[in-house]
Amino acid sequence: MSETTIRSGYAKRTHTRILIIGGLFALLILLTGVAATLGSYSISVIEVFETILGGRGADSDISTIVWNYRLPRILMGILAGAALGLAGAMMQGILRNPLASPFTLGIASAASFGASLAIILGAGFAAGGSLIIGNAFLFTLIAAAAVYGLAQIRGITPETMIMAGIAIMYLFSALTSFLQYLGDSEDVNAVVFWMFGSLGRSTWETVSVVAILVGALFPLFLLSARSLNTLSAGDEAAKSLGVPVEQIRIGGMAGASLLTAGVICFTGTIGFIGLVAPHITRMILGGDHRFLLPGTAVVGALVLLGADSIGRTIMAPQILPVGIMTAFLGVPFFIFLFLSRRRNYW
Repeated sequence: MSETTIRSGYAKRTHTRILIIGGLFALLILLTGVAATLGSYSISVIEVFETILGGRGADSDISTIVWNYRLPRILMGILAGAALGLAGAMMQGILRNPLASPFTLGIASAASFGASLAIILGAGFAAGGSLIIGNAFLFTLIAAAAVYGLAQIRGITPETMIMAGIAIMYLFSALTSFLQYLGDSEDVNAVVFWMFGSLGRSTWETVSVVAILVGALFPLFLLSARSLNTLSAGDEAAKSLGVPVEQIRIGGMAGASLLTAGVICFTGTIGFIGLVAPHITRMILGGDHRFLLPGTAVVGALVLLGADSIGRTIMAPQILPVGIMTAFLGVPFFIFLFLSRRRNYW
């Protein structure tokens, strides 16, 4: 095979991947318009886009409903899905493990403990209405630091980080259960509802915080894409090619943990996005992290926004928490992966 043929094939694959990511992004825009029509007040997709593009007066009823009530929830779903998907793809890349994600490494358990501590005991590291958010965020970072500290004792390798993460996950799960045992029924119900995960608490302020986090960390993730590609060949091969393996692993862990913390402190526990989105994207685009990372961000946003939209309509007017819907969607997908004959995408 000539060099010209190889270059032509590579350029064609690159062009195809870019077109697929663009198509997924267009689908996300369409889903945004559809999601904004859901609710007791009937609005068409055309009216939604007219409102967003400024075609309607700011004081109209439709404009008020779209901008003040529906868009914050939708944008939080997009940003949270993108952040959790990116965090999962980063974890799987640095650990070379298809089951790795911030939630399997104790991050969600730590956030649940922090929120439980605030709800049941009223104790924490913040004050007022920020108590639950501050606790969830801080204990998420503590869990990430604990995983890193434990893994460093044996050396920063994928195996030690996964084992340390499992230990931290069970520790915080036990502590959360202990707090629930101490709390009264009303507080325990509040903890359980927080752990379901919901986008209903979204505001423009929380959307702005998550947007800043995603905007700051996403370019850094992309800069490490080539190193992650090299790392997939193994630590020794990556080191021989000049990749700072330990620094990439620590930086990726820190970035993924910060993204996860910045989302679940506002939304509660939303599982499976960090596992499902990278797998779907890898099946479509392949394992090149230069395309896998942006593709996973779009797929994660699509999955989470789609799950929330289904949860708002399947039992309307009652709204199912999005954490329950992502579990319903995630479990069949993993059963499909287990039974599928196509296993060479990883």
